[in-house]
Amino acid sequence: MSAKTPKSHGRKSIRPTLVPRDLMNEPTALAGVWTARIITLFPKAFPGVLGESLTGKALDEGKWQLDTVNLRDFGEGKHRNVDDTPAGGGAGMVLRPDVMGRAIDHAMQGARGAWPLVYLSPRGRRFDQRMAERLAQAQGVTMICGRFEGMDERVIQHYGIQEISLGDFVMTGGELAAQAVIDATVRLLPGVLGNAESTENESFSDGLLEHPQYTRPAEWRGHKIPDVLMSGHHGEIAKWRQQMSEEITRLRRPDLWSAAREGLLDDAVRDVRGPEALSALLQARLASAPGLEQMLAVANAHPTLPRDPWMAVAQFLWDAAGRDAKQA
Repeated sequence: MSAKTPKSHGRKSIRPTLVPRDLMNEPTALAGVWTARIITLFPKAFPGVLGESLTGKALDEGKWQLDTVNLRDFGEGKHRNVDDTPAGGGAGMVLRPDVMGRAIDHAMQGARGAWPLVYLSPRGRRFDQRMAERLAQAQGVTMICGRFEGMDERVIQHYGIQEISLGDFVMTGGELAAQAVIDATVRLLPGVLGNAESTENESFSDGLLEHPQYTRPAEWRGHKIPDVLMSGHHGEIAKWRQQMSEEITRLRRPDLWSAAREGLLDDAVRDVRGPEALSALLQARLASAPGLEQMLAVANAHPTLPRDPWMAVAQFLWDAAGRDAKQA
């Protein structure tokens, strides 16, 4: 009985390295596979949780690849120093530009096409689902895990590094943040989740938070599954889920809600931001309208209308005109 052909057959790639390789234990590099390369002082922290569950299974199956670059290997002197005191004085230590530059040059060897270079930093742009989608569409990503007081600014400027943050808080290093970013990205790669709908109908996929989820038993400790979900009426279920997504987003994430509802506006009312523009719209497109004061009061109390009162009135009237036309 012949042995099975390895999954990496015909896809191996070779990258030059300044550091001696452990040829017996080093994983085979696969060509054409989305790859995350991590520059870190703690390579043993990886894959960590990424080696479990669906991401771990996909890693074993060669659907994505993880490479770690030990920053210490590029350090200065006998003790492989990677940091020094901050210029101008101050507490803590800063990662040296010469050390980090050598590590980056090594990590970016063989990178082809769209391959972002990212630094996990509390001052970076906040990571979100859209960013995960863009990373998943790239060929791979190289991530720098910061430590101490951060990295010499000249490195960021020289390489045009993109800084990414998980939120408005500070961690001791970028390793956990890198794993979070990789997890959010890898699950979007083809074949990792198995069911494409799993990523299409979850939080942030359409700019809204996900609706509540339920499963058996139908009643638990006096709490029942909403009747609409047990009705079998797919149209009503979809409508309920949309309404719940909108309500949860409006209450918990007003920032997301404000951005999401802008996309729901009709083109005709996007530029209505004052009485003159509203008057022109009404005269041009609507035969009659309720009193302006009444409409402003309704608009200010309406949860799904834009915050700008004039734009809100315009949308309200526009929707009303549409309903009247359908009834006629």
